[in-house]
Amino acid sequence: MLIPLALPGFALAAIAYLGFALLLGIKGAPSGTGRLFLVAVSVEAMWATTVAAAMAGLPVPVLLVSLAEAARLFFWILFLLSLLRAMGAGDASAPDSAQRAASGGMVAAATIAAGAVAVELFAFGERPAFIVHVIGAVFALVCLEQVYRNTGPDGRWALKFLAIGLLALFGFDLFMYSEALLFSRMNPALWSVRGYANALLVPLLGIAAARNDQWKTGITVSRQVVFHSATLFAAGLFLMLMAVGGYLLRWFGGDWGEAAQALFVFITVVALMVALFSGSLRARLRVLLAKHFFRYRYDYRAEWLRLTELLSEAPAGSVPGQTSRSAPQPPAASPQGRPGRNAETPPPQGSELLEIRALQGLARLVESPGAALWLSGDDGAYVCNARWVFHAETPVVPGADPLAAFLRSTQWVVSLPEWREHPQRYDGLALPAQIASEQQNWLIVPLMLHDQLLGFALLAKPLVPVTVDWEVRDALKAAARQVASYLAVRRAVESLVQARQFDSFNRMSAFVVHDLKNLVAQLTLLMANAARHRDNPEFQQDMLDTVENVLGRMQGLLMQLRAGARPIEPPGPVPLVAALEVALRSRRGSGPEPTLEVAPELQHAAVLAHRDRLERVIGHLVQNAAEATPPDGRISMRVQREGSNARIEVEDTGKGMSERFIREQLFKPFESTKDHGMGIGAFESRDYVRELGGSLEVESSEGAGSLFRIRLPLALATANG
Repeated sequence: MLIPLALPGFALAAIAYLGFALLLGIKGAPSGTGRLFLVAVSVEAMWATTVAAAMAGLPVPVLLVSLAEAARLFFWILFLLSLLRAMGAGDASAPDSAQRAASGGMVAAATIAAGAVAVELFAFGERPAFIVHVIGAVFALVCLEQVYRNTGPDGRWALKFLAIGLLALFGFDLFMYSEALLFSRMNPALWSVRGYANALLVPLLGIAAARNDQWKTGITVSRQVVFHSATLFAAGLFLMLMAVGGYLLRWFGGDWGEAAQALFVFITVVALMVALFSGSLRARLRVLLAKHFFRYRYDYRAEWLRLTELLSEAPAGSVPGQTSRSAPQPPAASPQGRPGRNAETPPPQGSELLEIRALQGLARLVESPGAALWLSGDDGAYVCNARWVFHAETPVVPGADPLAAFLRSTQWVVSLPEWREHPQRYDGLALPAQIASEQQNWLIVPLMLHDQLLGFALLAKPLVPVTVDWEVRDALKAAARQVASYLAVRRAVESLVQARQFDSFNRMSAFVVHDLKNLVAQLTLLMANAARHRDNPEFQQDMLDTVENVLGRMQGLLMQLRAGARPIEPPGPVPLVAALEVALRSRRGSGPEPTLEVAPELQHAAVLAHRDRLERVIGHLVQNAAEATPPDGRISMRVQREGSNARIEVEDTGKGMSERFIREQLFKPFESTKDHGMGIGAFESRDYVRELGGSLEVESSEGAGSLFRIRLPLALATANG
């Protein structure tokens, strides 16, 4: 009843081995062993074709089938003996013995093959034929064992899959013919699946051919081809088993056989679809193939090109003002990299898209489902700039944090599971609590630019277990350096664009200075005539009109500049309270009016600054607070001493700012949320305070107001007093 199943199996084996033989023969075999391997594969294809033709009812003589079976056995044994002789020739201690053993084996193989033909030719019966085939299978297995035993540990990697394939091939024959000898008849079930079993061994022989430079024929098997071929092979094997199972259910199921077969086919098809669409299963298959079918886990050329292409697809719009119309958007990432984008949230653009693609490239190397990226800021701290399907907390890591110092000095990839189990391997490294406590956090990968730590990536635990060995660490470090170079280039381009914007700003200042010179000339002339015409009503009216006109024009110029030219003289002592009172006077009569609290010891203090620029900085902070605060709100100014510094705080109860706005826009030049703003005030204020050796910090949250904190060094006399 199972004989009809045998014909497709032998036909499949004939097609598989014929295709394999054609692939082997495209460029020719480089050695005698390689040529014998090609002949053995070709004879295997001829044998399967002959058996399939006989089972299809074609007029194929029984003797021809026996000849094909004998030739198949003979040439496989001949190939194994050729391998054994090559090993003996490479061993100077016993070349003669290896030659004699190989020659004796060839004689034995020829004798066994001739015996198989003679039994059929002279009609000795089935039992003698079974005995000869059992002897042939045993002899082939002995030859295979000798080849594998005499291969060194390094060479076994190349012969492993050949040994597995031929062990399965001759082991199946030994079992089938031994059972036939025991029961004096061939088992129909074993004969029916013999063709399928031989066809399934072609991938193993193909991998063996690709691994052996001495006798392969220029075959290279890429990981993508192996992955897709293995997937199709597994699916085909599954469908074949499904067909056999359905056939058996229908045959033995009686009245319920047809219904059971239909239900079985439905269930197995659904199971196959679930398996094919399973990301976890695909990840397991990739890891299995990389671990067991290749010398190295990664195809470095393919991985390098893939990562380069992925990063290059990010738009050149990592620079403000540039966009990309071709780069696809990464899935499931919000502006902060969080999953769950809705229709109202714009897709990531520019530098954020590049950062998300960088995370995808690193995560793909180790089958990680999510990642987050920390990059260094202007203050040296590392802030999470992007997330990709990452849900854990992302704290700010100061530049002096032990994690940053460790990554900077060692450039190691930190495995969090290993760090938890063996902290001594990382010299007792202390990690931020939010990163260490999350069990889904897996690897910390430093982004090194030469000896500079540009940032680091945190990868989530993969879908399947991945061993973090030397190869994984090296691949991640190499990919991280490439990512760091892309991010550094993006920063350099942004700095260049800002420099060009400043250059344009300076050119514009030249025209403004020219206008100011004209205004000064008007006022100079007015003052020169004032002494003589001060009592003339017409002159008084003309003077008022001129002053009003000059005032309007100067306000227009100030609206464009919002900051003056930097003085070249060094900073000097500036009375602090006097500078603050200038800002207070500018808001009198306009709500809300600021309040001022000065610590008693700082009533007569002075700070090292330039008076006009310090007044402009404080006035800018007060003006921003007033614009963000409703008329019934509150603006508070406080001055306290902090060591050798004066701490100036400007706090309001206005609408506040988001953490992202503070990080990405507040101090970025030429970006403003105001209709007539140029986005220079906050940038210039912080830049000037840093120039004086101080600092400007901001604390804010949306709907709860803002607090700007300036620290400036006190003048020496005040600091000592």
